[in-house]
Amino acid sequence: MRRLIQKELTLTAAPLTYVFLAFGGMTLIPGYPILVGGFFICLGIFYTFQFAREYNDALYTALLPVRKKDVVKARYLFVVCIQAAGVFICGLFTVLRMTALRNVAVYRANPLMNANPAFLAYLLVIMLLFNTIFLGGFYKTAYYYGKPFILFCVAAFIVVGLGETLYHIPGLAWLGTCEGAGLARQAVLLLAAAMVYAAGTLLSMKRSEQCFDKLDL
Repeated sequence: MRRLIQKELTLTAAPLTYVFLAFGGMTLIPGYPILVGGFFICLGIFYTFQFAREYNDALYTALLPVRKKDVVKARYLFVVCIQAAGVFICGLFTVLRMTALRNVAVYRANPLMNANPAFLAYLLVIMLLFNTIFLGGFYKTAYYYGKPFILFCVAAFIVVGLGETLYHIPGLAWLGTCEGAGLARQAVLLLAAAMVYAAGTLLSMKRSEQCFDKLDL
């Protein structure tokens, strides 16, 4: 498994996948729907799947002396690594905005979602949608990725819309705060999102392993 993961991180990974981690820096853009940065990080991962299909990587890897289930598991672990790096980058910039930059005028007057723990929770939801909708859909055939990615795009931008809307609703203003008691609620929300992300990704991986194991490549 270790060698398979090394292969995913080096041989299989498209360079754009790593370049698109820089979109985590969108967390610092004021007056912008910063959740879109999470979508672009997933888009970078999508390029790896696109390039890997053109190189017939699924067949090549399945011909190695490894279990077919491990082929899927290694790819999922690769995706989780990239997503974890993306969340870490966004998390660093979130902490920066909430501390050293908290009194900067452009952030205090920001009309859109603030960078806070609730933002990171939404980010995990977007990445979970990628893992369930796109990865789960892709491994039904291990070849077609267009429809699963379009479905993910629709779902992801619905989450972006919700993230930019919910904190305007009376009683949910705490989702947009960067101080006070609302942060405790956001911390609980972030913890819940992390648990759901882990469980949902694991379930998606198990289903994908079963689908891939039955495919005649």
